[in-house]
Amino acid sequence: MNVAVFSTCPYDRIHLDAANASGLHSFTWIEQRLSLSTAPLARDHEAVCTFVNDPLDSSVLSALATGGTRLLALRCAGYNQVDLPAAASLGLTVTNVPAYSPHAVAEHALALLLTLNRNTHLAHDRIRRGDFRLDGLQGFDLHGKTAGLVGTGRIGTITGKILQGFGCHVLAFDPYASPESRAAGFEFTGRNDLLARSDIVSLHCPLLPATKHLINTETLALLKPTALLINTSRGGLIDTTAAIDAIETNRLRGLGLDVYEHEAALFFEDHTDTGITDPLFARLIAHPRVVVTGHQAFLTYEALDNIASSVLASLDAFASGHTPAHKL
Repeated sequence: MNVAVFSTCPYDRIHLDAANASGLHSFTWIEQRLSLSTAPLARDHEAVCTFVNDPLDSSVLSALATGGTRLLALRCAGYNQVDLPAAASLGLTVTNVPAYSPHAVAEHALALLLTLNRNTHLAHDRIRRGDFRLDGLQGFDLHGKTAGLVGTGRIGTITGKILQGFGCHVLAFDPYASPESRAAGFEFTGRNDLLARSDIVSLHCPLLPATKHLINTETLALLKPTALLINTSRGGLIDTTAAIDAIETNRLRGLGLDVYEHEAALFFEDHTDTGITDPLFARLIAHPRVVVTGHQAFLTYEALDNIASSVLASLDAFASGHTPAHKL
């Protein structure tokens, strides 16, 4: 099939080309994000491959369908950006990559946690300036602390097991806990109890209407002022304004983010020439007790291989008239 690949980065080309070594499919690489204005670039392409911040609302879907697209192959796990009922009504098949590398995301959550706790970001900046003082760089031992997981899917469960390896007591909240998470030795409890007892809170749940701004002024008030909050899941889980207020008033010790609720206008692009025009994000990253990465938790060689292989499997199945394994 002819496949239009939106939001293309160099690593996408490398891994998708490798997975398509047979040359069965033909890729058109499009660096721009998918939008109503860029959708015509996919005309005469039977399949469109998109990433997490490419909006697939009813108007975009209609434009793609009019141009001949029949398959939407997401190269990400999340699909809250897709209007699935509209896709179904237009006869569009939508697939995702449900489990590219849960270890990659879990390990990145720990990277954010360790950076925040031991202030390695601040130490690095100081040493580059020739300042070797240790004042203000104190952290705490993870051993013996209580860590709370909000969500215990594959990523959350792996994160909890790593935290157990550090010697943490792990609390967990998940209305639909898997047998694997139940067998991991976590203490399952209510959400509010978890927030109140945890020294570390790590978010690993999907963005749904029920979880939008799960962390807000009220729930932040439950946290210990010495707590660290980590989010490698979806930006909309946190009310950013409320979180910044908590940091600035010392009601939260640290915030580690790989996602941001308004990231679609920022992430995956170079803004060094124009600067950051989002005042909320600028305020966020200006604080020394906030560490932000640009949605890179998934970015390992293994994960990119798995993403590409899964996308190709969906393309192959659809092209041969079969239902793709990861049809939504």
